[in-house]
Amino acid sequence: MEITLHPSTDQSDAHNDPIHDENEILSTEAARITTEFSNVTRTTERWVNLQFTWAGKPFSLDVADSDRVYDLKAALHDLTKADLKLVPGKKFTLLGTPEGNEMKDPSKLENLPDVINDFDVDVAKDPAARAKYQTDQRNIRKVKEMTEKLNINIIHPLREGKKLAVLDIDYTILDTKPLTSGSLPPAECARPGLHEFLEAIYPYYDSFAYAHTLRSQTSWVWLETKLVELEMIGANRNYQISFGDDTRTSMFTVFTERDGKPWQHHVKALQIVWNHFPQLSAKNTIHVDDLGRNFALNPQSGLKIHAFKNAHTPEAQADRELSKLKRYMLHIAPLGDLRSLTHSDWKTVVRNLPRS
Repeated sequence: MEITLHPSTDQSDAHNDPIHDENEILSTEAARITTEFSNVTRTTERWVNLQFTWAGKPFSLDVADSDRVYDLKAALHDLTKADLKLVPGKKFTLLGTPEGNEMKDPSKLENLPDVINDFDVDVAKDPAARAKYQTDQRNIRKVKEMTEKLNINIIHPLREGKKLAVLDIDYTILDTKPLTSGSLPPAECARPGLHEFLEAIYPYYDSFAYAHTLRSQTSWVWLETKLVELEMIGANRNYQISFGDDTRTSMFTVFTERDGKPWQHHVKALQIVWNHFPQLSAKNTIHVDDLGRNFALNPQSGLKIHAFKNAHTPEAQADRELSKLKRYMLHIAPLGDLRSLTHSDWKTVVRNLPRS
């Protein structure tokens, strides 16, 4: 394996409202992070060129010093569609069968595990961790790479002047396991009040639905089919889903520490979407998910909702989370800038709202 080095060429709406109490602090923090981000983007990364052969064909690959073995494996897979098994020494061989382009329906897979969020984190409460995520050279580069790869599936055009509601699907607005296994009809997998919630916020928000739990098996075709079965698209509803994403090109892995040990997890980087739609930003976007760690690169836009599982049980059918979320999102809809809000307090805000 030949290795050569070369430098990179990349270079108020209501001041008396209690939900604005942290406006000044957040603005100062945002300004500091923006400055740090700008400094990082001007820093030159060192790159390594790797040349290798597979199946008798030569390949060339550039990796950065800030990349991990995880990134190398992913890049090799993108080039060859084969699994990576490294052999010690100057040369290495890739073994594996190229994947086909066929879609694998998760309902045909056995032993599909539940998603466990025992290792969830709240980056919004840790300014140091937040700054580290947002100024990391690798993360900044990954956002740029994913922006170039992302293919937005437009269902209904964005409307001028509307905010954006980014809605996680898996265990947030529906119970994923019975939906993918087929053990329950799609309508019975939806979180109670789903359609009422979407209809209520539609006058103020366009909606972006995405799935991440089964990202190695899902495709946009599969996701769109499930949304149709749930009557979220293609039905006679008083709302429209603007676009969707299976996240295979808009989520990536980040690395940090947890309890003093190395830790990695996926993130939903909203900047990738914002780069495609200049009218959207942290100013007018709210991201609803049951996993707080998905907000790591855009914590100010994140709103955590408790997971929805066991849809067939009486406890699940008594769930009223979306009813509460509806009241909160309607309450903040008139605001011109959502960056001053602390969404972690959203339930407290709802409890203090007058009953209509």
